[in-house]
Amino acid sequence: MNAAKLIVMYPTPADVAVFERRYAEEHVPMAVEKLAGKIRFDANLITSAPGREQAPYHRIAEVYFPSMKALEDCLSSPGGQETAAHAVEISSGGAPLFLIAEVETFVF
Repeated sequence: MNAAKLIVMYPTPADVAVFERRYAEEHVPMAVEKLAGKIRFDANLITSAPGREQAPYHRIAEVYFPSMKALEDCLSSPGGQETAAHAVEISSGGAPLFLIAEVETFVF
């Protein structure tokens, strides 16, 4: 059984400083506390997009789960719903894009 991950891609916010404060002070603690079953959480700040003047996304969060069922259970839980709604609320540059992926890991 493969691991799974939730990917949340945030467009460039209207006010970067306000978004970053709310992301760090509100959203990350909420995700850590309320996303049951997660095994890893990566919060990526996008610094550039080679060949483009501006990157289409400001942040990309990746939340890993041991299985697709664990991810689905989390998303359907009250904590998962609250955290997803908060992600939408703080995303002042437009709605964040939510993706679900099956993870294949290759070690070199």
